[in-house]
Amino acid sequence: MALPTEREELLVAWRALAGQIADEGWRTIPVAFGGPCRLRAGRHFPGNEEALLIGFASGNVPPTDQLPQGRGFLVSRADIEAEGPSCWWIALRRQSAGSLDLFAMMAVDIVATLADLSSGNDGRTVQMFLSRIRAWQDFMRRGTDGVLSPEVEVGLFGELEFLRQLFAVGLPAAISIEAWRGPLDELQDFRLGTGAIEVKSTLSPRGFPAAIGSLDQLDDSLVQPLYLVGVRLALGAQGVTLPELISAMRDSLTDNPPALAGFNTRLLHAGYFDEFAERYVRRFACAGSRMLPVCDGFPRITRGSVAIAIREARYVIDFDLIPDGDVGLLDSLNKLGVA
Repeated sequence: MALPTEREELLVAWRALAGQIADEGWRTIPVAFGGPCRLRAGRHFPGNEEALLIGFASGNVPPTDQLPQGRGFLVSRADIEAEGPSCWWIALRRQSAGSLDLFAMMAVDIVATLADLSSGNDGRTVQMFLSRIRAWQDFMRRGTDGVLSPEVEVGLFGELEFLRQLFAVGLPAAISIEAWRGPLDELQDFRLGTGAIEVKSTLSPRGFPAAIGSLDQLDDSLVQPLYLVGVRLALGAQGVTLPELISAMRDSLTDNPPALAGFNTRLLHAGYFDEFAERYVRRFACAGSRMLPVCDGFPRITRGSVAIAIREARYVIDFDLIPDGDVGLLDSLNKLGVA
């Protein structure tokens, strides 16, 4: 007989608790998936909502008003007697309007994230749990069917290709992943050392249209040094799919669980979820890349170069029409102060 999956075990536990008539409060039963935390499936009455409860040995748990909330779920401190008074509990609870399927998917993902962490550091485990919850907030806020658009897929592949290059030149994985800010909707895709790097990707075989999202994105008066990287991709059978690239990068991080957990959280912020991996069938190969310094003479529109009445602008530059001036990754990392 096949062993039940985490999802099946949670659904069975929630069904077992559903018929219990209870006053206001919690009804819970333990579930065991491994990892550093104690876990219980539960329901909160009188609403009868499903919940995953995570127990921590230390008291480094933020108060409820500092915990993240999202569409379809609530996060709160939970006072339950299970495991004794020395255990501090956080409850991830479905709201009545939230989808049970999506909530179960999120709960299993949280369990898997925590299971990948080693024991012994409750503070870091709490922060990783909260970080993952915030990533789910971003994922749910997108309001899509869970699959990236073709344009966003290309952009994510290009950012991952550049992240892979950072790994390849020996920049520590933890630093590289922390620097990756594109999924967090920051101004540039990477913040490294004293400066920043913006990554643009294209499938166009001729020309390299790069969409610039604001007057500030290529403004080196705001951050220095600033670089623009162009990653040209090509479709073909010799390439790899987005899930295959992600799998290979995860394999390279298996001996570094905190970095792997951070990588997975960034992917969720970016809108990528493994549940839909089979939907990404295009195969990409990197056909080349250039890294250019953004400084005086670089073609861009900035706040300081337009009339004060112009508050915002988006524009497209052709990366191929910028004279060759590839400075190379290692030289750029030296100037950023991280190599």
